[in-house]
Amino acid sequence: MRARYQKPAGGREWGLIMLRRVAAIVLGFVMSTQGAFAAPESEKTGLTIGGRDYLGFGSLFVNDLLGDGKDRWRTASYGTSRFWGYGWNGHLPTAPGDLLELRIGGEILSPASLTKHMPMDRPWAGMLSAGVHTQFQRRSTEFSFGGDILALGPQTRLDRLQGAIHDLFDFPGPSDEVRANQIPNKWLVRFVGEAGRDFALGSQASLRPFVEARLGDENLVRAGVDLTLGQFGQGALMSRDWVTGNRYRSGPNQEKGMSFVVGADVAKVFSSVYLPEDRGYELTDLRTRLRAGVHWQGKKHHLFYGVTYLSEEFEMQYEGQLVGAIRLSFRF
Repeated sequence: MRARYQKPAGGREWGLIMLRRVAAIVLGFVMSTQGAFAAPESEKTGLTIGGRDYLGFGSLFVNDLLGDGKDRWRTASYGTSRFWGYGWNGHLPTAPGDLLELRIGGEILSPASLTKHMPMDRPWAGMLSAGVHTQFQRRSTEFSFGGDILALGPQTRLDRLQGAIHDLFDFPGPSDEVRANQIPNKWLVRFVGEAGRDFALGSQASLRPFVEARLGDENLVRAGVDLTLGQFGQGALMSRDWVTGNRYRSGPNQEKGMSFVVGADVAKVFSSVYLPEDRGYELTDLRTRLRAGVHWQGKKHHLFYGVTYLSEEFEMQYEGQLVGAIRLSFRF
């Protein structure tokens, strides 16, 4: 096996890392609370789709500065879900298509160095997505299927957005050299399917094994499990974040109190547009994610923070990484 790409020389001072984490928290606050003010979970927009009422909104902001404090690889993402259905009684419908979920998101993937192109590190990539999914259940098994349209490359303008945000906090953004070697413009269709089942472990805990398949930008199969200690997610509309595997809530059901979540999964990735084979990248045999987080639900406020370990994705990656996820909801 080839030697892995070595970590760039030099380190980052503790004060600078903390400053960047504060900046990431500020950005996460803005991203997470924007939807809460624009579309509170307890209100309906008046927009119906085929007789389906608007049921709720959810989102999750992910950034590596909220994890290990380093700006690299799976560096930032933001995903949202909006649901329409024929009412909501705390259980998924039995027919596919009765419940519709509009997913919109974006992600920035970057090399370890934003200032100098390192041929053996991963290329910079920007991705925007929008798609429609449906969730339903048969007996006790819950299913989620759907597709997304993806835009990749400079056409997303995410390289310029990252540069502008970094300039705002006086951090170096992606250099012209790094941007010149980014994943080029592409349009793709992505299909995602998941099946999972909740097993109650008393009244205050549940275990959810699941399997997932993705086809499009990354072709993979995944199996994992989520453990919840508390009332979080019971009777709620739920979506899964594609980067960390964390599930986030949409809709009106809000069980007050604190809940803890942990999870793990492993994936076999067959190909990735973000690590193209024609550039010499060799994917790792398996990808592992380990996550833990805490949800707090008050009368009108909700807070989630979690950390996820992401194992190496390509053979020249010299270590895994920790990313943080945050959601802040304030309703007045």
